[in-house]
Amino acid sequence: MAKALGWIAILWVLAFGAAARAADPAPDLTLTGTLTGQDHQTYREVAFRVPAGVTRLTLAFDYTGREQKSVIDLGLRDPVRFRGWSGGNKSRVTLEEADATPSYLPGPIPAGRWRLVLGVPNLRPTARAGYTARIWFGRAGDAFPGFLDRPVKAGPGWYRGDLHMHTAHSDGSCAARSGARVPCPVFKTLEAAEAAGLDFVAVSDHNATSQNQSLRELAPYFDDLLLIPAREVTTFHGHANVFGPTGFLDFQLGSPRAPSLARVLDETEAAHGVLSINHPGLPSGESCMGCGWTAKDTDFARVAAVEVVNGGAIRATGSAEGPASGLPFWEARLNAGLRITAVGGSDNHDGGLDIATGTEGVGRPATVVHATELSQAAVLQAIRQGHVFVDVFGVRGRRLAVEARSGGATAEMGDVLPAAAGAAVTISVEVAGAPPGSVLALAGDGAALARLAEPALAAAEAHKSFGLTADGRAHWLRVDVRGADGKLLLIGNPIYLRPAP
Repeated sequence: MAKALGWIAILWVLAFGAAARAADPAPDLTLTGTLTGQDHQTYREVAFRVPAGVTRLTLAFDYTGREQKSVIDLGLRDPVRFRGWSGGNKSRVTLEEADATPSYLPGPIPAGRWRLVLGVPNLRPTARAGYTARIWFGRAGDAFPGFLDRPVKAGPGWYRGDLHMHTAHSDGSCAARSGARVPCPVFKTLEAAEAAGLDFVAVSDHNATSQNQSLRELAPYFDDLLLIPAREVTTFHGHANVFGPTGFLDFQLGSPRAPSLARVLDETEAAHGVLSINHPGLPSGESCMGCGWTAKDTDFARVAAVEVVNGGAIRATGSAEGPASGLPFWEARLNAGLRITAVGGSDNHDGGLDIATGTEGVGRPATVVHATELSQAAVLQAIRQGHVFVDVFGVRGRRLAVEARSGGATAEMGDVLPAAAGAAVTISVEVAGAPPGSVLALAGDGAALARLAEPALAAAEAHKSFGLTADGRAHWLRVDVRGADGKLLLIGNPIYLRPAP
């Protein structure tokens, strides 16, 4: 039986609950009732019905009478089994197939008669305590709302993350306390992410969603780090990360379950997810089974992103370019007229970070997004929009902002800028954290139109402007930063010039 909450815990629960309630939609079901002194040290079960088709159940529970030391504990039964008991330690719980709030069991949400289990360890003889249970039913096709009920940080900003990493839930391993190599627990990856100064991570184990149970448990502790559910859809014809959904996605590409990539894309889009093709420049064969992208009939217009820099390639070659780079694959799609966002991912498999040298592990490379807030919905929307740059070596504090203006229109990385033939376009660039000797570099079929007279960056924080004259045709133009040795440091996403309507 749960102990009564201390005053500090009570105040925290009330304050947090009030903040969450302010943003909540109307519940699908509200249960209310009153307990009296006759209910002292008894259990009450309150029945409610869950309709068919529910895939996620969220419950917010509150009661009155705390000033009289009243305590009502909480548990849940579904039509088949007991689903958990949180006592008095949680006022809000979520259950779904892939994860559940600690104290509760994940699994399908069966239709039928559910019951709140209310335990009453203390209710004075003359006291009365009113309870309210608000219940929301999530269904297939709803966007996953995130593991927390609020943004990690409010307000717009540049947020830094890692979109590709593995744990014990697939092939991630690390050193145990004894030194033995063991499957690596999720918290080690999150510790490394915080040490790297990241704002968000996507734990993308191979074809797995079981890691979401750990993420659900860890999210309140790592409350300054946004945890985005993901999985690496790993097939014989290529690998792709899917960000956002927590439910199962068919990955058996080429089988009746997923005869083509279109089926995977259909399921991803139905769940409001983002699909990113991983390490397309790697070979496919015995040395790296299914690593390169060979999926037939890929509709790249439905692909949101491409991993142009992979941490494994950086570790092998020390560069974002070379035989394993995803840049040529991505640029070929841009040249075909598509708009696809470039991202990066460490592909870390050992939960590690070499803080001394910064040469290994989580956050190298980093994907940096310009988002309206640090929340799952905002980060995924920034990726869809291309408001992103890739920090190849994951150096904290490095930043690249690009804005184009023509007439009264403006565009940032990933946006379309309408420009008629002969229109003047001004490109403004802000760079922070560039090492000595760094220069701006232009890429894309729009680079030939530009006039960049002085590419050198005179300081770690620099502002540059240059112009071009539009020719009335579609182009893409990307701004990168290269170091004194010529290596790519920061990779921008393009601004897309389109003929004015």
